[in-house]
Amino acid sequence: MYVIVGLGNPGRKYENTKHNIGFITIDYLAEKNDIKINKIKHKALVGEGFISGHKVLLVKPQTYMNLSGNSVREIVEYYKINMEDLIVIYDDIDIELGRLRIRKKGSAGTHNGMKSIIYDIQSDQFPRVRIGIGNQGKMDLANYVIGKFHPDSIKTMQEAVKKAALSIECIIEKGIDKAMNEYNVKQMVEGKKVNHE
Repeated sequence: MYVIVGLGNPGRKYENTKHNIGFITIDYLAEKNDIKINKIKHKALVGEGFISGHKVLLVKPQTYMNLSGNSVREIVEYYKINMEDLIVIYDDIDIELGRLRIRKKGSAGTHNGMKSIIYDIQSDQFPRVRIGIGNQGKMDLANYVIGKFHPDSIKTMQEAVKKAALSIECIIEKGIDKAMNEYNVKQMVEGKKVNHE
């Protein structure tokens, strides 16, 4: 079974904010694959179903971002999940708005939700899908990430969420190497396509 965790903060106040792009992606993935996220278990809203023929558990921790690890640890221990079958989706200020970056493993960077997960499960050896929310410039970081998207960027972020969902389906169906190759940032440099890994 794959456990797919989207990071965010619970409550109406945080709906559709940059920091909740993980929740937004999970909701989209659930709708696309006809999975109902309607149970509260392990300090999270969860839904069980199938994606590309594989059983999945979609997870939205309800602990607030900085304590996401409490929920993820309970799930990993309860289901005895292998690290490569845990996929975490979250926002990243160091990636251009709307871009995706998929990794097999690695550090948390500046993200408090990821710091909490890595600390609680004592491992950073799990795949993650990072969705770029751009850089805040001079604005206070905390205010930036819990702010709503600028109207001009909503379409870009809707496309990013669709791409993130497709990348997760690709990881499940074809493996993470294929997903990294297909969905990591691609841009044209002097007429050549360049992958940023």
